[in-house]
Amino acid sequence: MAYLNETHEPTLESWVASANVPDNGFPVQNLPFGVFRKAGSSEGFRPGVAIGDQALDLAALAQTKPWDGMAGVALAACQSSQLNDLMSLGQAHWSALRLELSRALRAGSPMQQTLAPLLIPQADLEFSLPARIGDYTDFYISLHHATAVGKQFRPDNPLLPNYKWVPIGYHGRASSIGVSGQKFPRPIGQTRPANENSEPGFGPCERLDYELELGIFVGQGNAQGERITVSDAESHVFGLCILNDWSARDLQAWEYQPLGPFLAKNFASTISPWIVTLEALAPFRTAFQRNPNDPQPLAYLSSPDNKEAGVFDITLDVLLSTQQSRSSKTEPALLSSSNFKEAYWTVAQLLAHHTVNGCNLQAGDLLGTGTLSGPNPGQEGSLLELNQGGKKPVTLPWGEERTFLQDNDEVILRARCSKPGYPSISLGECAGTVLPARF
Repeated sequence: MAYLNETHEPTLESWVASANVPDNGFPVQNLPFGVFRKAGSSEGFRPGVAIGDQALDLAALAQTKPWDGMAGVALAACQSSQLNDLMSLGQAHWSALRLELSRALRAGSPMQQTLAPLLIPQADLEFSLPARIGDYTDFYISLHHATAVGKQFRPDNPLLPNYKWVPIGYHGRASSIGVSGQKFPRPIGQTRPANENSEPGFGPCERLDYELELGIFVGQGNAQGERITVSDAESHVFGLCILNDWSARDLQAWEYQPLGPFLAKNFASTISPWIVTLEALAPFRTAFQRNPNDPQPLAYLSSPDNKEAGVFDITLDVLLSTQQSRSSKTEPALLSSSNFKEAYWTVAQLLAHHTVNGCNLQAGDLLGTGTLSGPNPGQEGSLLELNQGGKKPVTLPWGEERTFLQDNDEVILRARCSKPGYPSISLGECAGTVLPARF
């Protein structure tokens, strides 16, 4: 595959011993980017990359000016509190920096003495949002999720007529996006009245849900009025993270018509701290296939590259812990597992569609995939699907039941790429906790 280069060699090992532990998730083939500082300190947040159970301080490395050319320019862009400057440089610069970092962190590297003092255990870090997110768009690209939810409202016709033609999305709220570990109060709002002669209810949400998603960070943007083609779209993507787009289902049921999601979605969204580049995910590409009985993508959403390898094989897990389970030191319960390869649209198609009308994207903008559910039981990406619209509570291993989330529940999302003969690549963890409403 043309996407592969020396950084993907499966036999590469690092002089950072923990990076060579099987299934550690952060081998030298990964090198995801994030922003951090020592926990509890007053230090400034700065960029770094994960390697094994350590993180390399890129801001400190930049002070040594180890490289010239595009890698040097890219490293110099890693000295602020966010990654936007690096993101805006473009794919050639990201790739050059990745190559030099890979070489410097490999076993036998002459740079070991320089880099070793710049490592910090990840367990000693606190994280910030990896980028300044100017805009946030959430899509709806799981056919299985859309069908399962649609059946609850339209049993005979669950999908709207445009679903298989156009990537559906809405403009979300960037200001309430937080990094893993985010804690937020249960939202409050209006709910559907008991009948048409009653006034709406008002109070804390009673049907709070999670949504298992991936986030797509835009790198180099486009000028207003200029379209990003599907063939060029991936060069504008810095990388992927995990995303939980929390949803207040009872608020949503009352407000979403006629203009779609609003207060049911904008109170909190949580992302994982590490951004895994598309280059790191290259070994896990697979072909884009559309059911021949479905409408095929219009020309602006189709390209040979996208057909051949536009899909990423990423396994996604949802886990839940409660106040009771944590008190008894019980491991979180696995609720479901799905895979990004089941999505109806690809990363490239989302960017191409987002800009086809001339919309300008900027470095650090975030696109959500929408809930990523699979076709089979056990692959649901939300409680709304697991509990069949509130009709079937989920029984947890320690005896509690959940129809929707309760106060002090913690939802943990994980994502990983695995295949025989290659080190597994982790996207890290995205955890968030529901606090009582401030009512």
